Amino acid sequence: MPTTTELTATTVDYFESIYTEADGDPHRIPWSDRRPSPALVNWFNAVAPGLVRCGARVAVVGCGLGDDAREVIRRGYEVTAFDCSATAVRWANRLDPDHVDCYRQADLFNPPARWRRRFDLVVEVHNIESLTPDLRNRTVAALADLMTPRGRLLLICRGADDPVALHDGPPWPLTENELREATALAGLVPDGPVSSFSDDEDPSVQCIRAVYARA
Repeated sequence: MPTTTELTATTVDYFESIYTEADGDPHRIPWSDRRPSPALVNWFNAVAPGLVRCGARVAVVGCGLGDDAREVIRRGYEVTAFDCSATAVRWANRLDPDHVDCYRQADLFNPPARWRRRFDLVVEVHNIESLTPDLRNRTVAALADLMTPRGRLLLICRGADDPVALHDGPPWPLTENELREATALAGLVPDGPVSSFSDDEDPSVQCIRAVYARA
């Protein structure tokens, strides 16, 4: 496994190597469940209809093999799903050949200029804890930069009761306080309750789900 320094310096190369070395086998992708996030599905069922109009522009960040993106596409939104790994994007295209225009290779920290403040909803599911903590504030700021002035950020991540030491990751789950600080620095405020829950994995994992708007 790369050292922490290598992870920080070569984030794109790190993720690209995982998809390349998987050689077409999704079981070799540690974070691939081969289904959309249940927390995302539940939110779209219960909350999204009253908050985000059908057909709205949605960015799915770090889309990987496209499981979450396909769920959002199915619900009638205009989706741009992107990942820093070109191999992941090609893989997602093979899995969803009817929507190849939706998948793009892009770096969250250097996206196309036309994406700035373009999306009514930005979907971030389990990417932020995969990056070293020194990138956390920069990550949330980059997510916020994709939102329209009245847009929303749906953020689902691993949670922790206490801060996780650098040598204990990846991943690096966030405490609610760490998430509060990072979002506040990006000019975001919660739009509704911040939910802490255990997922349906075996063993279960503590998670956080929250929606944010501009302050």
